[in-house]
Amino acid sequence: MGKLLKVTLVGILLALVGERIVQFCHRANIFRKVDPVDLPNCQLLKGIEFGSEDIEILPNGLAFISSGLKYPGVISFQPDKPGEIFLLDLNDEKLQPVSLRFSRGFDYSTFNPHGMSIYIDPKDDTVYLFVVNHPHYKTTIELFKFEEEENVLLHLKTIKHDLLWSANDIVAVGPESFYATNDLYFTDFTMKHLEMFLGIAWSNVVYYSPGEVKQVSSGYHCANGIAMSTDNKYIYVADVMGHTITMMEKQADWSLSPVKVLQLDTLLDNLFVDPNTGDIWTGGHPNGWKLFSYNSDDLPGSEVIRVQNIHSDNPIVTQVYVNNGSVIQASSSAGVYEGKLLIGTVFHKALCCKLS
Repeated sequence: MGKLLKVTLVGILLALVGERIVQFCHRANIFRKVDPVDLPNCQLLKGIEFGSEDIEILPNGLAFISSGLKYPGVISFQPDKPGEIFLLDLNDEKLQPVSLRFSRGFDYSTFNPHGMSIYIDPKDDTVYLFVVNHPHYKTTIELFKFEEEENVLLHLKTIKHDLLWSANDIVAVGPESFYATNDLYFTDFTMKHLEMFLGIAWSNVVYYSPGEVKQVSSGYHCANGIAMSTDNKYIYVADVMGHTITMMEKQADWSLSPVKVLQLDTLLDNLFVDPNTGDIWTGGHPNGWKLFSYNSDDLPGSEVIRVQNIHSDNPIVTQVYVNNGSVIQASSSAGVYEGKLLIGTVFHKALCCKLS
């Protein structure tokens, strides 16, 4: 009986492991194949070679681009160089990004930028830039004031909090307040990967203000991009490993009430809301395995998705651009302005295409 029990237990264990492997393969889209979708008049941006992870665009066409992210388990082509914030004028046909300077006193040597968000103060039109930073692979939120005339980011403060342990992206709702996603529950390198493999859904969304910090949403496999609707009433959260966008309604106390979940095929990363149409744009990973196990002979591809009418019963989901990595690898963000599509990546280049 003892031997039979051991064989039975081993069989059950193998079955459970096999089930987890199958589920992980599905979440990572390991076997997914996509056909190319091209756009006319695309050009790579000179000077951006080591990532363009997130993109934020001002109403006047100035785009902020975060570059140089070092993320555990993901390749970096220049791991010893600090990250940068580029500024790109989308009104200029030359499309020449400029690396922004930081004010004195900011520790640029450990700058490792991830997600970003813009807040324009309605009182005086001051532009604040919130940046998720990972100095020494920890998490801080850096708050800057953008001095446009001098092309300088004036550092105002560094925000740290125990509830912001693994922040990925951020959406500002005031001069010092925001919602942020924690992409994983664990901070240890090994436990992070075990969490992803097992599909533990302990990722969450946190609301931060100087007077209150609290969890407002949870249950994600890997909460990633976060954005706000044009009327400021709803928050959208991307779950990269769940392939979903969750729409939630903001409440008076800043809590979030679930409204609906939209299922997609790609591993969607950052979210961008078109201020004119309300459409949601995202840069996604067609095959997550290629992102985390980089192979120069089998490159991670890029996929840009547009979601129209997400509030309706029948949202329209469109593949706008798909590339196998031959042009641009590991897309993580997509933003639009005046008929131009700007595509960012986790660790590669940046691409700008005309939509018509």
